Amino acid sequence: MNEVTRNKNNQLGEILQDMGRVMVAFSGGVDSAVVLKRAQQELGDQVLAVVVASELYRDSEFDAAVKLAEDMGVAVLKTEIKELEDANIVANQTESWYYSKKLLYTHLNKLAEELDYPYVLDGMIMDDEEDFRPGLKARTEEGIRSVLQEANIYKTEVRELAKELDLPVWNKLASCSLASRFPYGTALDKQKVNQVNEAELYLARIGFASVRVRYHDNVARIEVAADKIADLLMKREEIQNKLVSLGFDYVSVDLRGYRSGSMNEVLPELAEQKMAANA
Repeated sequence: MNEVTRNKNNQLGEILQDMGRVMVAFSGGVDSAVVLKRAQQELGDQVLAVVVASELYRDSEFDAAVKLAEDMGVAVLKTEIKELEDANIVANQTESWYYSKKLLYTHLNKLAEELDYPYVLDGMIMDDEEDFRPGLKARTEEGIRSVLQEANIYKTEVRELAKELDLPVWNKLASCSLASRFPYGTALDKQKVNQVNEAELYLARIGFASVRVRYHDNVARIEVAADKIADLLMKREEIQNKLVSLGFDYVSVDLRGYRSGSMNEVLPELAEQKMAANA
């Protein structure tokens, strides 16, 4: 571990020690895994991992997070939220991400109050300040502590720490809400979410680990790594048949390849349209 990361890790430890007793919103990803592990090292059994199930995240992610926390020897609380019962989230507008995080954080704060945990921690990192993250507003409103940000830690440093801590998820790909597969303005429902989820799981099973299936009404737009597009096309007939069986009429391939957050590429245009409408 280099000296800069070591110093930040020490600062993280001091922040955690000052808290004394914490609840960690645990997704099983590398960021929250570092928070949970370091909290356990500093605070021992005064740490609770809360794993939240949602219709907009895969059951396999929930199960993996529970198992990882248990393997780490941390007490685990399993709970759930119903995002598809919130009209603001179902509407799938740019502000829906705020309402999604608001629902999560208010739920966690309620649990923390009931169980007498003075602090709720999340896994936000410094990189998240540079992206489109309406959830940051909800985080601040609800008083959630982003201890990795407080210690000025970036993604590369998180992975370095995770590897040093011998966490098996140190190089895990980031996961995201299945809502990110839908264009803004396309209302969400369980059938659509399951359709996209099944398509991605199928593509992962046949060799495309980094994949997104973007939903455009009756069209599936597949994103895979640019160097995997040729492999995808070799299996085009099989893929076409499978995705049609899932409910799509047409299947397309995005020639730009996989891009995290590609649905946000339209945000500048949406902002211009909103300004024009308000002019």
